[in-house]
Amino acid sequence: MFTENMLAELNKQHNYELYSAYLYMAMEAYFHEKGLSGFANFFKVQTEEERAHARIFYEFIIRKGGSVTLDAIERPEADFESPLGLFKKALAHEEFVTSRINTLVDIAIGDRDHATNSFLQWFVDEQVEEEESFQGIVQKLELIGTDVHALLMLDAGLAQRVFVVPGPLAQSE
Repeated sequence: MFTENMLAELNKQHNYELYSAYLYMAMEAYFHEKGLSGFANFFKVQTEEERAHARIFYEFIIRKGGSVTLDAIERPEADFESPLGLFKKALAHEEFVTSRINTLVDIAIGDRDHATNSFLQWFVDEQVEEEESFQGIVQKLELIGTDVHALLMLDAGLAQRVFVVPGPLAQSE
């Protein structure tokens, strides 16, 4: 069983994961409009990852006997000044998600909820990877500056990204 606070925060996180998918879909659309299909693919995959993360939270809440609460998903920003500006915003969003995961871990520890703490450790590790990925692209875009050829090379590289079912979902199939 969850404490009331833990259940409320897990439901909030479920909603944040769905918002993340929505935000990344808006970012995908931006890159389609710019003709950068590799960047769009990066965010298409990112959208699928966030939907999977939401599903993982949903299933965990159900498995532990909690009630899932579905809230409205906020409309994401859709106007971005540049690929670099967009990725800086995406990195800041991932840093926010990391802070949310850390808060959930703190609550689980305070509640002595070892099952939820164990569940959340996958997300702790996942957020390290997410931030590293976005930071790496920010650094590349800063190096690229206004070099269109380099931007197109990065676009071609990002086109290779594919969606891989996250560990907790792959294990439950």
